[in-house]
Amino acid sequence: MGKILAGVILVTALVAGAAMYYLQVYYFYEEVAATGTDDVQLTSLVSGKAEPVLYDGFTAIDADSSPIRYRACFTTTMSNAMLSETYEIYETAEPLTAPGWFECYDAQAIGLALEEGRALAYLGQRDVSYGVDRVVAITDDGRGFVWHQINRCGAVVFDGQRAPDDCPEPPKGY
Repeated sequence: MGKILAGVILVTALVAGAAMYYLQVYYFYEEVAATGTDDVQLTSLVSGKAEPVLYDGFTAIDADSSPIRYRACFTTTMSNAMLSETYEIYETAEPLTAPGWFECYDAQAIGLALEEGRALAYLGQRDVSYGVDRVVAITDDGRGFVWHQINRCGAVVFDGQRAPDDCPEPPKGY
């Protein structure tokens, strides 16, 4: 009887593990339909508002299960020299990983390019949802990557603390 019970527990654990893996890596993600005009935006130094920039080859994924699951890839002919004069740099960029099947996006390679100065990170849009910024990194060869990252205000509030005075008031339920 003990061997049967152990076998049932083992099979149940394997099925549950496989289901959790599938749900985390595949199930919740959906492709984002490109509009072709405003999929890639950067925040202007002058107006403080997000503005569309030139891009091509846009592909993205997102999931409703978390505000930080958005990932995108694109190319642009705009140089970092011009972009850095016009748009807000994002100093604390930390690329988040993407599922392995989303092949155009490699968080480690993006992070290394940022560290080595072969890429610059820009603020795409502040607070796409409360406490989460859209970050856009562009390499010197025109490859671009987008992800959502928890900002300073979100990190404090999501940790269960009161929002700092210079942060927007969090929505009810935070």
